[in-house]
Amino acid sequence: MTRIPVAVQMFTLREESQKDFAGTLKKVAALGYDGVEFAGFGGLEAREVKTLLDELGLQAASSHVPLDQLENNLAKVIEDQKILGSKYVVCPYLLPENRSEQNYKALVSVLNHVGEVCSAEGITLLYHNHDFELDRLSDGRMALETIFEDTNPEYVKSEFDVYWLTKAGENPVEWIKRYQNRTPIVHLKDMTTDGEKFFAELGTGGVDIQAVLNTGEDGGINWWVVEQDVCRRNPFESIEISINYLKEKL
Repeated sequence: MTRIPVAVQMFTLREESQKDFAGTLKKVAALGYDGVEFAGFGGLEAREVKTLLDELGLQAASSHVPLDQLENNLAKVIEDQKILGSKYVVCPYLLPENRSEQNYKALVSVLNHVGEVCSAEGITLLYHNHDFELDRLSDGRMALETIFEDTNPEYVKSEFDVYWLTKAGENPVEWIKRYQNRTPIVHLKDMTTDGEKFFAELGTGGVDIQAVLNTGEDGGINWWVVEQDVCRRNPFESIEISINYLKEKL
């Protein structure tokens, strides 16, 4: 069985990255992560980031890029991914004003176009969910179903976030299996078992992380990405707990 590599989403370390981007990457590498998923480059150019990655033995798993950049600055986005050696670019979030039924229908067209352009350049476009996409539209489908059923599966893939699916009352494993081989990256994230359902380090909460990991080999998953939106301890401690959990399970 081929081991699926593990990256950390740099949004988890956003404050640390602002203070010392290179030093943050160095600590990520020292903890045993295989790569990183970017959410910006800390004010550096892609070539500078690539040099850091090579020095530290890290890979660029993917990059989260805001929708407006995908629409209006796609050539630069693709160029940066090629420099980094990243094969994936991710639409990470929809602003509240972009979540109407009409917006979702327009989003399908945008994602198809962006995905087709990316595909021609050897890059794969992914869509990352939160919980609001699990709301139902007038045709009875969830917004997330609309996104994946109405886009071209050759051009638009998924990056399911197991925390947000669980919080919305969904089973992440069912979604991964439903879109088998259309989910090259999965966000691993745990959730506290109290009423708050807060973000938690892997293995410390109520999300069935092991069941998700078990989908890896048959699901066509190429990267596991650890993300913790908010950490109640030092974020480096949080991502260390999570990677240590995965070292035991993978």
